[in-house]
Amino acid sequence: MIPLKDDNPRRTFPIVTILLIAVNTIVFLYEVSLPPRTGQQLVFQMGLIPARVPALLTGQAALTLGTVEQTLSPFFTSMFLHGGWLHLIGNMWFLWLFGDNVEDYFGHVGYLFFYLICGLGAGFTHTLMNLGSTIPSIGASGAISGVLGAYIVLFPRARVLTLVPLIIFFFTVWLPAAVILGYWFVLQFLAGLTSVGTQQQGGVAVWAHVGGFLLGVLIVLGVRKV
Repeated sequence: MIPLKDDNPRRTFPIVTILLIAVNTIVFLYEVSLPPRTGQQLVFQMGLIPARVPALLTGQAALTLGTVEQTLSPFFTSMFLHGGWLHLIGNMWFLWLFGDNVEDYFGHVGYLFFYLICGLGAGFTHTLMNLGSTIPSIGASGAISGVLGAYIVLFPRARVLTLVPLIIFFFTVWLPAAVILGYWFVLQFLAGLTSVGTQQQGGVAVWAHVGGFLLGVLIVLGVRKV
């Protein structure tokens, strides 16, 4: 199921959402401008490699400013790298579709901090569930999953026009946000469960999606109680 648009009007201009889309796009254009070998080096340098964390904590890696920076900074930098055009477009589409209303709720500055915190939390979850992985994880989907988690709490009854494939036919239907985002989360969670106990060999970082989504839900619930 592919969401096309929602019927939830925004109250303010989504400047932060647009800036995030612009930054991700500019960084990706820089990525694809590099020679293949240099681009691969960039991904290994700035992508999130879970195995670096236990290596640092157990003393397998020298405890220097350089190794600490190399281990921790990718939790942030990996959020702005993407593995291909489809990866970028898919992430930015979901951010554009659901981010504006969440930005309305938090305000521009609050939304930016919310987005980054969800991205960091998603990276932590991915690392925790893949401690032995030496595969770099990149992409904004963990942070965007936090946006989806916030949206499902804030606007569960908002309707989303959804493209549904049925074998070789396609049709559209309006579905509540709680249905389409809940369905998406269940798929991520089930995919994560099937990967438990296996060594990640690349692909979709589903635990980052799960962690980001749940963190987005918890932050909104916590803010509502304040």
